[in-house]
Amino acid sequence: MSLLEPLRGRSFRALATGRTLATFANAVAPVALAFAVLDLTGSAVDLGLVVGVRSVANIALLLFGGVLADRLPRSVIMQGTEVAAGVTQGVLAVSVLCGFASIPFLVGLSAVNGAVAAISLPAAAAITPQTVSRDQLSQANALIRLLTNTGRVAGAGAAGIVVAVAGSGWAVAVNALLFFAAAFAYRGIRLPRGARIAAGHPIADLIAGWHEFRSRAWVWIVVVQFAFVNAAGLGTLVVIGPVVADDTFGRTGWGLALAVQTAGSMLGGLIAARWQPRRAMFVGVLLVTAEALPVLSLGLWPALIPLLVAMVLAGLAMEQFSVVWDVALQENIPSDRLARVYSYDMLGSLAAMPIGQIAAGPLVEHLGREPVLLGCGVLIVVATLLALSSRQVRGLVRYKPVALPAA
Repeated sequence: MSLLEPLRGRSFRALATGRTLATFANAVAPVALAFAVLDLTGSAVDLGLVVGVRSVANIALLLFGGVLADRLPRSVIMQGTEVAAGVTQGVLAVSVLCGFASIPFLVGLSAVNGAVAAISLPAAAAITPQTVSRDQLSQANALIRLLTNTGRVAGAGAAGIVVAVAGSGWAVAVNALLFFAAAFAYRGIRLPRGARIAAGHPIADLIAGWHEFRSRAWVWIVVVQFAFVNAAGLGTLVVIGPVVADDTFGRTGWGLALAVQTAGSMLGGLIAARWQPRRAMFVGVLLVTAEALPVLSLGLWPALIPLLVAMVLAGLAMEQFSVVWDVALQENIPSDRLARVYSYDMLGSLAAMPIGQIAAGPLVEHLGREPVLLGCGVLIVVATLLALSSRQVRGLVRYKPVALPAA
């Protein structure tokens, strides 16, 4: 089946367009916000406060976002959250351009923006199987990830250009327009009428989602695995990677390495759309060991060429896993509880990243850079092998569509 086959459906086209625009907007947002804060006070402490509040609000409301996405029409939630994001960024742009912005004001808007993003994430992740047939899930998820990765790269680049040419206030204004455009695109989604869960108490809904999450060992084992993978992998790359770059191959080389990793992700998405092994979860989890390659490269051989090779392989492997993971959840979790399971997945995976980022600096000061990098690389491999020791993880098989007789 062609990678572009899901685009024949109107609802999926609208979803893909909206997700791409929303990702583009979310890539512009942190760059524009960072320079808005620096233009206002020039303080790294203020910048950390504004960005940190957004992250806290995002993590705190993820589970609530999952409950809402299983109660209400997901397309409506996605339209509403994009409009809300556009309004907050629009107010922020006006405050910067008109000169009445302040740090408390920016902190409040940042918290609202983080809360809005938390509510939209589970709905966006769970809506894909409602827009395509079941045998198109691999192509649909691969295509969504390919487009959103493209939007992420283009958004970061465009943000830097707009900030440099027009200033941070106009960059935030462009960001607001992108959120409104995403909301408009989502209006084209037409979902089939399905069963709706009873409107019980939100706490009861959370408990039901938790039971769904923990009842499948392969789900929570992989989430625990990624708590360690994200803390050891992303934490070290974000914090220690630039330090190694300054001491060796330079900042330009580090930027090139991040770009190469994105290129590897795009290639991985294309492969995932066509290569669908029966035991896809086993293959996908096994490929996560490639996440250790950049970390080990920085620790053992901090040179540009080995790092570029490691980054492209890690990007390719992680994108392959990501498509496998999305398809596995969408095929095996009941639709009316899928968003809540996604919210527990996101919470378990995202909450560990700040821990790794905060701990990386002190660990390097006490133990040295190379031992920390090597230790983190080994931790990624060990966590992955432990996940593979689960029979459920190794044995989960893909859904195989039943061939229908020709008309």
